[in-house]
Amino acid sequence: MLVELSIKNFAIIEDLKINFTKGLNIITGETGSGKSILIEAIGIILGSRSSRDFIQSGKEKALLEGVFHIENPSVIRPILNEYSIDMDEDNILIISKEIYLNGPSLSRVNGRNITLTMLKNITTKLVDIFGQHEHQSLLDSSNHQLLVDSFGDKELFELKFQIKNYYEEWLNEKNKLKNLSISGSERDREIDILKFQIEEILDIGLTPDDESNIEIEYKKLSNIEEITKLMEETLLCIDNENFDSPNISTLINRSISAMNSAKKLDEEIIDFHKRLVDINYEFQDLYREMQKYFENIFIDSERLSFLYERINMVNKLKKKYGNTLDEILAFKDKSQERLDELLNFEKEFEQTNAKIIELEKKLKLISENLTEKRKIISRKLETDIKDELSFLGMTKIDFKVNFEKTSTFTSEGEDKIEFLISTNLGEDLKPLSKIVSGGEMSRIMLAFKSILAFSDKIPTMIFDEIDTGISGRTAQIVGEKIHQISNNHQVICISHLPQITALADSHFVINKITLENKTRTIVNKLSDEDRVKEMARLLGGIDLTDTTLKHAYEMIEMSKKIKRSN
Repeated sequence: MLVELSIKNFAIIEDLKINFTKGLNIITGETGSGKSILIEAIGIILGSRSSRDFIQSGKEKALLEGVFHIENPSVIRPILNEYSIDMDEDNILIISKEIYLNGPSLSRVNGRNITLTMLKNITTKLVDIFGQHEHQSLLDSSNHQLLVDSFGDKELFELKFQIKNYYEEWLNEKNKLKNLSISGSERDREIDILKFQIEEILDIGLTPDDESNIEIEYKKLSNIEEITKLMEETLLCIDNENFDSPNISTLINRSISAMNSAKKLDEEIIDFHKRLVDINYEFQDLYREMQKYFENIFIDSERLSFLYERINMVNKLKKKYGNTLDEILAFKDKSQERLDELLNFEKEFEQTNAKIIELEKKLKLISENLTEKRKIISRKLETDIKDELSFLGMTKIDFKVNFEKTSTFTSEGEDKIEFLISTNLGEDLKPLSKIVSGGEMSRIMLAFKSILAFSDKIPTMIFDEIDTGISGRTAQIVGEKIHQISNNHQVICISHLPQITALADSHFVINKITLENKTRTIVNKLSDEDRVKEMARLLGGIDLTDTTLKHAYEMIEMSKKIKRSN
């Protein structure tokens, strides 16, 4: 669960720390106090993209940090091991996000830098955020199949994996068949072009090492006169016959002679003499090798001309077929494969067509199995959703998962799934998108979340103003359902309704204050006495009366009885 949330220099939050508890954590506050900023910060910690615009004016960076206690390490440990992330014996996971004004944002888990993709793979097992945007995702029928599949078992996901692989192979074979299915004249024309291209590359006789070898040899031959001049100058320095300017060999020999006399006077010089003699031997070997190289230097004009032409031919091929010899040779190999296909057209066509038919049979069989699995899930989902919605005050509800067959295979099978609903007795079933009531949508979404809460292993659920569009008895029922979920999950809920707030196990209030001409957001955990005042504010507004205070106290006491019954 989320144990601690720390936020620094983020929007209107300068320095904030909240310690959440097990059960139902409720956050209240006036409109514009910063509740949405709080959810935005949590979302960024969990892997949403950040923006420099969130950094407070005059600050270099914003820091967001969430401390999680992992009650069931076996669920998340495999992915932590995959990313080489250690977790201490207390099963604490610290996720931090640093947003820099003049640099890239950094995400860390237990001190290790990770990418956003890695972070999302971890946090999807930790927290589920339900915000207003999820209404839209539920209204979009393209998401309904994914929602049904989320209730699936290992066998369902294995079927999906097989379909995805066979589908990709099927598409490749279909494209191959399309490329083969060209007219005779087009085929002949492509064959001629491919033969010309292949022969043009083969005529040069390229190998992967040609490019560097040719350029090295050409560089040597084109500079042979300069090399000759420099070698001659070097050899003269080593062993010339000018008595007025002693050469290197003469000077070394003189040094050896001097050391030979000196070593008789001091034993420490013996080693100097020996090393100098060794150097002289090595130096004479080097001189002989250089002399031999110099004597064999000659200007090969024909070879130089050949290399020049070959470099030009390689450059010509590069303009046509690739920037490197490896790319040119790869082009040749690919062209040869295509040529073989065209020359063996009938055989290739028959083999490809047979493979497509075989893949379609496999796709058909696996898709039918997947459809049956989805229908079993959907029948239970229909019953569960109607039960949940009935509990939430929608007693005349009818809900159906509608199946239609797609016109062709897809990577997800052959099912087009859409949720249909009737909210009033006698009305026809209609797509969810036809429902206009925000209160109805909130309860439908809560019903899905309630069912998912018992099927997944995500320990923390966050509800961002799920109570939009509801009031009165409905609000009370929604609150009871959220509290039921909090019996098995940590729940963090932003609410503006007293019926829901009264059920809190921990109640936080968020306020916006002005200090030194700056607007800042603060969060406080409320005592029992302060809870009554905040509840009274939710009931009656700013002016607190004895009546609203009494009503608030009674609601909290009544909620305690409801919580005990849950």
